Amino acid sequence: MPPIALSIAGSDPSGGAGIQADLKTFHQFGVYGQAVITLLTVQNTVRVSRIEVMEPAFVMEQLSAVLEDIPPTAAKTGALGSAAMVEAVARAATNFAFPLVVDPVMVSKHGLSLLPGEAAAAIRDLLLPRAALITPNVPEAEALSGVKIATAADSRRAAERLLSMGARAVLVKGGHLEGDAIDVLFDGSTWREFPAPRLQTPHTHGTGCTYSAAITAGLAEGRPVAEAVRRAKLFIHKAIQTNPGFGHGSGPVNHHAAVE
Repeated sequence: MPPIALSIAGSDPSGGAGIQADLKTFHQFGVYGQAVITLLTVQNTVRVSRIEVMEPAFVMEQLSAVLEDIPPTAAKTGALGSAAMVEAVARAATNFAFPLVVDPVMVSKHGLSLLPGEAAAAIRDLLLPRAALITPNVPEAEALSGVKIATAADSRRAAERLLSMGARAVLVKGGHLEGDAIDVLFDGSTWREFPAPRLQTPHTHGTGCTYSAAITAGLAEGRPVAEAVRRAKLFIHKAIQTNPGFGHGSGPVNHHAAVE
């Protein structure tokens, strides 16, 4: 049987981010994908014009149905949409017998908030302690840690702060900094860096979702966190580099990119 990965996240009807990106990525890595949908959006590569957050009780019913029949070997969270949703997922995660990757999605690629302020606090206080790995970008790491990030050294300070809040490992992504995109991974004992040359393209819609899904796929296969991140970093770089050029705005990456 193939490994099984679960995404607990929002829907992007244009296919570049969210549940759609996660399922495509799981499939590309040879992992069976499952999806629990937390919110619906009206969006494309140019805009996000509406968000409808599901009732947490309904989302928990979806999750229970998955867990009782085809339990995953790893899972991830994406856009959760409300403090109540974060709280519900965090409660459920206390009983997870598999690693959880938390991608703390706060703002869409178009700049629209996907998470109210009180929900960010719930992620920090309730969901981080359940995470085998958290994968914030620079703005998310700043919001969660309170550390202003302008350099790789700042990323390390933020990672240390986030680890102290309960996550077992932290990957601070460097895509928002100047120069090469250097991601910093810290597990409490070992620092690792994952650099990649910066690619000048507007087609980066769904990069965070795709990257965290690729990591989750690796964990579902039983790989160590650092190895899962290494393979995922290579994949997301190729996916951006070979993007299909779809859309009139921030287009999607190539989910058919080669996996190492």
